[in-house]
Amino acid sequence: MAKTSRRQFLQAATGVALTPYLFSSAQPAAAQGTSSRIQMGCVGLGGMGRWNTHRFSEIADIVALCDLDSVRLDAAANHDHIGRLQPEKFKDYRRMLDRKDIDAVCIGTPDHWHVKIAIEALQAGKHVFCEKPLTLTVEEGQLIRNACKKYDKQAFQVGTQQRADSDGSWLFVHAYILIKKGLLGDIKKITCYIPRSQTSGPLPVAPVPETFDWETWLGQTPMTEYRASLEKHPDGTPRISRSHSFYRYWYEYSGGTLTDWGAHHVDSAMWTIGQDGPGQGPIKFVPIMAEHPVPFLNGYPTMDDRLNTCTRFDIECTFENGIVMHITSEGDNGILFEGTKGRIHVNRQRINGAPMEEIKDELDKWITPEDIRAAFKGKEREWLLPNFITCVKEGGMPVSDVFSHVQSVNACHLAAIAARLNREVLYDPKTETTSDAESQTFLVRERRKGHEIS
Repeated sequence: MAKTSRRQFLQAATGVALTPYLFSSAQPAAAQGTSSRIQMGCVGLGGMGRWNTHRFSEIADIVALCDLDSVRLDAAANHDHIGRLQPEKFKDYRRMLDRKDIDAVCIGTPDHWHVKIAIEALQAGKHVFCEKPLTLTVEEGQLIRNACKKYDKQAFQVGTQQRADSDGSWLFVHAYILIKKGLLGDIKKITCYIPRSQTSGPLPVAPVPETFDWETWLGQTPMTEYRASLEKHPDGTPRISRSHSFYRYWYEYSGGTLTDWGAHHVDSAMWTIGQDGPGQGPIKFVPIMAEHPVPFLNGYPTMDDRLNTCTRFDIECTFENGIVMHITSEGDNGILFEGTKGRIHVNRQRINGAPMEEIKDELDKWITPEDIRAAFKGKEREWLLPNFITCVKEGGMPVSDVFSHVQSVNACHLAAIAARLNREVLYDPKTETTSDAESQTFLVRERRKGHEIS
């Protein structure tokens, strides 16, 4: 990931030379002696889990690794940076949590494992960094929120990178500050443009790889047969399967891009308009368009041999204050904010819009060091992983906290429920209940025996 790309794009978009304080890349702190660095264990070593582990290895000591796939486990352990201290390898995260010398845990597993591991890590006295979307259901949000209140001396950061961009451009933070300070006047409409979910043809039942503990991987979800495409990558792994990086396109384990990307853009949108506090969020979800790759009956897929999450969608979400937010797969990835004084579009490369042109020579007046510290809850500007380490060492709330994240990911869950039922769903974010019995059943799931959360 290029460290200057977003800075360059923003400068091109606004036509203004960017000041070092506002826009320079915040680098991780220089390596310190091992005794002053926190000791970390990392669970889930594919995709973002491995990326986070790699980046954490620059600012913390990785002393333990855990994954249910020994190929991924060994690859991480043999990585030049991750494996520098010859971390102990585990397949059972509970045994890793037993290590008293581990200060913090990074969780990069599929969504359906996040909350159980996170709560048990808190119970074991660990600080927690957990990938987004943090929860699988609204009920899980209640469980993790309660746990964080109980173990309030332990830092808990959610991996929503847009709250603290890793390349130092801070685009979503700047949009947050500018809109908070009235650049667009009163916000009337928001559109979150996110990618479509992937599709597949039928996936045949396949032998479980000898290196992979499929039954444990299923966790709280129902037992089912392992499926994988006949087409393989050059390394022999299937191109599409019911696990690994494709878990996010099965409702059993995730919510498709509605929760995967929604956890970024919906989170940034609700944060910006001040709708991510207790009891806040949309109250009505209307599927203007919701297309699935398989037929659905009463909100459940009628075929179990292929990816099943919503592929094309436009979910209209209405807040109690009248603001309307669309979550749609049809448009330029990013967020469009529309207000009484104009509109801007922000994504991971640039901020566009006439209001930005009008203030391009006054950005230092609109975005001050005090504004940055306020966005970071009183701390200096750091990207997400160093911000977590700072909170572990100094205390305080991280920039991407559990409580606001639960509010935004709940909105993503409700949007997915409306898409699955293909009808309007009314929701009360204060009581975290819906207005009808059928949609209410989707707020909680029965867990397979042995995988209860306590």
